[in-house]
Amino acid sequence: MIMQQIRQRLSIIEMELRSELAALAPEWQALLLSDVIEQMASHDMCHHALYSKLVRLDAALCQLDIGLYGLCSDCEADIEAERLSADPTEQRCHHCDDQYNLQHRQELRLSH
Repeated sequence: MIMQQIRQRLSIIEMELRSELAALAPEWQALLLSDVIEQMASHDMCHHALYSKLVRLDAALCQLDIGLYGLCSDCEADIEAERLSADPTEQRCHHCDDQYNLQHRQELRLSH
């Protein structure tokens, strides 16, 4: 995928998320993405599904800007093209995502 296409897909995702945001907090719609994330965190909304989507989108946009888009946030290997095609905000390769999910499940077990 070329950078312009990636940026277009991420733009579409941002518009969709901003429409969700309008229903939640219309006064935040004009804010920069990073400011929306900060506002949600300060209002104890980190558990909201929209929050994690916005964080992933912001990370993908930042990675695109600095030339690191498509690299796994854990091992820095290329994220599989199929994964990025399915979700352009993907942050991990398949292997690291499996490891992350396994570790997260174990942490949940330990906390109960």
